[in-house]
Amino acid sequence: MAEAAPRLRNLAEQVLGGPLPVRLKAWDGSEAGPPDAPALVLRNRRALRRMLFKPGELGLARAWVSGDLDVEGDLYTALDAMAGLVWERDEDARGLLQAVRDPGVRAAARELLLLAGPPIPPAPPGEEIRRPRRRLHTRRTDKQAISHHYDVGNDFYEIVLGPSMVYSCAYWEDAGTLESAQRDKLELICAKLGLKEGRRLLDVGCGWGSMAIHAAREHGVSVVGITLSQEQAAYARKRVAEEGLADRVEIRVQDYRDVVDGPYDAISSIGMAEHVGAERYLEYARQLYSLLAPGGRLLNHQIARRPQSDESAYEVDRFIDAYVFPDGELAPVGTTVTQLERAGFEVRDVESIREHYARTLRRWVTNLEADWDHAAGLTSPGRARVWRLYMAASALAFERNRIGVNQVLAVRTPESGDSGLPLRTRTWNA
Repeated sequence: MAEAAPRLRNLAEQVLGGPLPVRLKAWDGSEAGPPDAPALVLRNRRALRRMLFKPGELGLARAWVSGDLDVEGDLYTALDAMAGLVWERDEDARGLLQAVRDPGVRAAARELLLLAGPPIPPAPPGEEIRRPRRRLHTRRTDKQAISHHYDVGNDFYEIVLGPSMVYSCAYWEDAGTLESAQRDKLELICAKLGLKEGRRLLDVGCGWGSMAIHAAREHGVSVVGITLSQEQAAYARKRVAEEGLADRVEIRVQDYRDVVDGPYDAISSIGMAEHVGAERYLEYARQLYSLLAPGGRLLNHQIARRPQSDESAYEVDRFIDAYVFPDGELAPVGTTVTQLERAGFEVRDVESIREHYARTLRRWVTNLEADWDHAAGLTSPGRARVWRLYMAASALAFERNRIGVNQVLAVRTPESGDSGLPLRTRTWNA
């Protein structure tokens, strides 16, 4: 008799203390739950073993990436429904099980263990980064982390990002396209930095060269772009050559700590500072400050998390750390502003564009889903599933104000006190 799904649902609701907001479909063909809700599909017993041996977010992620767990119906609706049970719940699922005293729940748990099959932990998917304990954010470990994330294959990113090849939040108008929104974002940053012909820009974490190319082509500046990704650098150099901008744009594989050829008139850091780490952030800010000429401007475009009552308890998201951004860290925007000020900067403007990132991520997910077989073939089905889950869950996190993204404009204000900025800064006159 097919009964795995009802048994699973009964246990989950007893442990979680409330109804499960999604439908369950099990490997034996059984179903349980609201018929109009999206369904979590456990394709085999291994999916259950993954979640039992690693309760919580990481076990679910491993089941998803391996293809043992899937969703039927709208992915965003399913993730939104599950957020309060998994991603927003502090207790570890194992601790919940141990805390339950009801004999019926304990009996159901024993049945669930039997239902899961042999008590052997499944090996993590090959897409999961596994490394020994190490010191974080050294030049070597940062290069390894960046390579894991960005050296997936430029063809894969072309599918997801589209022709702009910009991997950061776009800046939308109501009727805009992804391409126009990314162009507007780059132009907004150029305006905030006051770029003019003859000035010198350092683009930290230059990606595939889009900001460097836009700034050189549209504003006549000389640009040095740096990245730790060999694949990104090769792609960016090819684009620079095709645009006829080799005399204005130099792309380097270089750590920000090793840049010594200042001064620059402006620095852009777009979606890079999340990789720096809390322990290194002041060093990062001081390095950029030292590379700017007096009066030079920094535009720091960075994802932020909500502050915690006890900041020492902050932990990196397990799924993100294991599959997406190894060693990445988020900080509250107030912490970022404070560190920039400690480094000597005068912070002149902070603009939140949180809703813009949610819209950008949804468009990237659409791009990926529209060319799924090709994308999966370029990397691996598991890696494509990582990106689909990561981007969809992130879109919801931005929409629900669990995370945000901010452009912080800071100036190395000279002793005279003349910041060089207009009285009405949002006009962004150079």
